[in-house]
Amino acid sequence: MYSKKGWGGDTEPFILTTLEKTTSQDDQDVFVSLVVFEFRDEDLIGVWPSPDAPEKEYICTQANIDKNYCNSTDLGTFILSPNASESKRNDILSTKINLKDPKPPKYDVQRTGYYCVGSSPFSDGAQYKGKVEFRNAYGRLPAAQIAKLPFYAGITIAYAVIGIFWAFLYAQNRHDILPVQNYITAIIIFLIVEQLMTWGFYDYQNNHGSNALSKVLLIVVSILNAGRNSFSFFLLLIVCMGYGVVKPSLGKTMVYVRFLAIAHFVFGVIYAVASLSITPDNAGPLILFVILPLAGTLTAFYVWTLNSLNYTMKDLLERKQSVKAMMYKKLWWCILASIIVIFGFFFLNSFTFAERSSPDFVPLHWKTRWFILDGWLNLVYMVDIAYVAYLWRPTANNRRFAMSDEIAQDDDGGFDMGSFGESLDEEDARSPTREEMNGGTGGGDEAKGKGELSPVPPKPVNEGGAIGISGASKAQRSSLDGETIFAVGEDGDRWSDDESPRHSEEKQKLTG
Repeated sequence: MYSKKGWGGDTEPFILTTLEKTTSQDDQDVFVSLVVFEFRDEDLIGVWPSPDAPEKEYICTQANIDKNYCNSTDLGTFILSPNASESKRNDILSTKINLKDPKPPKYDVQRTGYYCVGSSPFSDGAQYKGKVEFRNAYGRLPAAQIAKLPFYAGITIAYAVIGIFWAFLYAQNRHDILPVQNYITAIIIFLIVEQLMTWGFYDYQNNHGSNALSKVLLIVVSILNAGRNSFSFFLLLIVCMGYGVVKPSLGKTMVYVRFLAIAHFVFGVIYAVASLSITPDNAGPLILFVILPLAGTLTAFYVWTLNSLNYTMKDLLERKQSVKAMMYKKLWWCILASIIVIFGFFFLNSFTFAERSSPDFVPLHWKTRWFILDGWLNLVYMVDIAYVAYLWRPTANNRRFAMSDEIAQDDDGGFDMGSFGESLDEEDARSPTREEMNGGTGGGDEAKGKGELSPVPPKPVNEGGAIGISGASKAQRSSLDGETIFAVGEDGDRWSDDESPRHSEEKQKLTG
């Protein structure tokens, strides 16, 4: 529990134990011993009868009074150590309750800590039922989960900031948006709504406790969480396969990707319900049966995504599409870093659960276990989404550049002369000769016929030959270096067919 100073709130935090009223058959008093203490004061509860005794004596009975383990005034209560008043870190409540008229004892929490409530029947054959209310100053949410409230609020704000920057770039380049950028827009909007709903669930439970509406919100949040993960991995996989940029269609592979996404969605719903409804204190080894199926589909997504990404990069490098290949290379490093982080936390979780049998485990880790089970996954996901959105951010002329191929270049910056020569041959086959344009006798009627079939004026050729070509390639390449896949340099107009140098010369020739 948190103290009022430790977390804030309107009321003083307390622990209230309420036992049901019970009467015996002979109408005798029925007593129950009760103790409330902070975990670090556990050693002060009970006394050892001897140094080699197997267990402590906890209840102040008449026999223990005779042995001077406790006083007669403490009959029926838990025995405290003789030095408890001087050594205790927090108050210790030790009392007995008469079930004929049970008055609920109230324990005021002054300091943040892991508090325990213990009870034992003092009267022979006593059976009883009761409940313990741990009321924090901030509300009804368990202290082990209250940190999720500001965490999800911060995540929602972070996604909103990402959405604002994305919306600005989207509106600025709204006439040149790629389909994959529309998907990223939908994901960002979905994430803002999903994280806001998650925060709303915890806020409602903190104000109103667990009721029917909170259970409905839990189901909604679980479905949204699973849908977010499945849809994100689905999009990441098809992007790494080159869908829309390298390949126009994935064919039958798309069906298998959808099946994997559906399986991941189902396991994600189960995991989300478990993580939202089970507190870290109650999470035992059975939670692994919830995590393992989800980990299996998650691993399949990662392995398939990395293989597809490597194949796409290899294909782009073989086709000498260096700018696009660099884009996918950055994405590859992002995914690899995420895998390293996930495996690192996986081993950390393994060590954490291995120490669960220790009695000091929960009292020492109750504040941070929520982050190990749930929080860090949300941070890794947010960083990945932000990085992918940065790489695929809308820019000027990104549609034209994404769906086109770079002109193949040699390592020294010159064009591939073999492919360039073939393009010149094709141009010569479509264009008339100089003699045909001047009406010379070299071709006769045959040349004249060819001239009529191709009225396009001849393309001007630089006298520099290969030197002019190499110089042009260097000028063009310098504008592409260091840019992303959707950027074409500051002078985006040089991609325009109507204003290219070649068309300008042709226009002057035709009009002049």
